[in-house]
Formats: sequence, C-alpha cells, structure tokens
Amino acid sequence: MKTIGLLGGMSWESTIPYYRHINEAVRARRGGLHSAELVLYSVDFHAIEELQRRGMWQEAGRMLSSAATTLERAGAECLVLCTNTMHIVAEQIQAAVSIPLLHIADATAAAVKAEGLGTVGLLGTRFTMERDFYIGRLREKHGIEVLVPNDAARIEVDRIIYQELCMGRIRDESRATYHKAIEDLAARGAQGVILGCTEISLLISPASLTLPAFDTTEIHARYAVEFAMGPALSASSVVGQPQNG
Repeated sequence: MKTIGLLGGMSWESTIPYYRHINEAVRARRGGLHSAELVLYSVDFHAIEELQRRGMWQEAGRMLSSAATTLERAGAECLVLCTNTMHIVAEQIQAAVSIPLLHIADATAAAVKAEGLGTVGLLGTRFTMERDFYIGRLREKHGIEVLVPNDAARIEVDRIIYQELCMGRIRDESRATYHKAIEDLAARGAQGVILGCTEISLLISPASLTLPAFDTTEIHARYAVEFAMGPALSASSVVGQPQNG
C-alpha cells in the first residue's frame, strides 16, 4: 500500500480517530495483524488557531506547507489534512508538495452522492460554514447544494467546537444544541447533514440522527485507505473512488 501522510493536530482530539479509522480499515481489508503504513506530523494548534482569528491565512498556509513537505520527505505518498477548516489553504499546501492532497470535501461529496442526495445541511466552524472554499467546492465541482444554520446558531456551533470539543469537553447541552440545528436544517429541506468539523463526531453520533449524517473524519480516513490500497473488492466498504495514482 501507499504510505499515508497525516497532517494533524487541529485539534489532536480529532486526529486520534483518524489514526483509528485508517488502521481499522486496513485491518478489515488485510486481516490479522495488518495495520496502515503512515507518517504523522502533528502541529501546535494554538499557533494555527491564533492565525485563524487574526485572518492570517497565508501564514497558516506556510506553516502547514512546511509540515507537508516534511511528511513528503519522510516517505508519504499522499497527504491527508486532518481538518475541514484548514482546507481553506489546501491549494497553497498542494502547491508545496508533489504528492496528492486528498481533499476532505471531495471525499465527503463522494459519500453524499453515493446516498443519492442533492441537498445537505452543514455544521462546522464559522469559517467552513460561511466561506466558499468548502460550500463552493461541493456546489461547483460536485453539484451538491448546501444549507447552513442561521447566524445565531452558527455562532453557537462554532463556539462549542473551539471552547469545548477541541478541549475534549463533551456536554449534553451542546449535543442538544447540535440536534436542534440539524432539525432546523431538515425543516428547510436538508436531506442529510455533513458533520463538517472533525471534532463534531466526538459529540454527535450519526446513528442518533433521523437524517443521513456524514462524519467527515471517518469518511476522509477511509477515503485515504481507498487511495492507498486501491478499490476494495466489496463495494460496501467504499466511501469514494479516488484516483489511485
């Protein structure tokens, strides 16, 4: 299999599930004691989050590009950026390396389209819910329409991510807030919901929802395995069909 490069730490709380999902998928494919061939670079999220708040995206992109080149030198043959929000600088990172960056929105779109859905709700950081790097890619490249919560709900969804989930704090009140936001999106026509921050699956289980839910952490991790190992023999294990090259 190809060696997967994980660019994580944003936050480390959600990088742990990436590692687990990837190794579970490899073991399911190969059996026995098999596990993934990967290298991990975990950044200091404090520095990245400060640049986010200050709107210094180019500087954040330079930091992540440097980490990506380190992963490539360490033998990574593809790059997985373990965060939705920082795909805002995905093009900058991709330009810094010769290995492919497996975009989380493309992985998620493959899963949404596999379910035959055309309109979905999106929960994530305010950057992800309000900027076009994610919603625009889903719409323009994949033909998927995206609904986001209202202003007040977006503020609260974002607050819970940064002040609770990234700190490992799981609160029932926050879970109820997210469920309410999802219910409102469904009432507006969402056929499913993208859990578009890699920490959200720490709070919300897709099985607890009445709508189809798309856990971007698991989807992205398994998408990377499909790239690294090639298409699985069983179609049921495939979340997308990335080009293996």
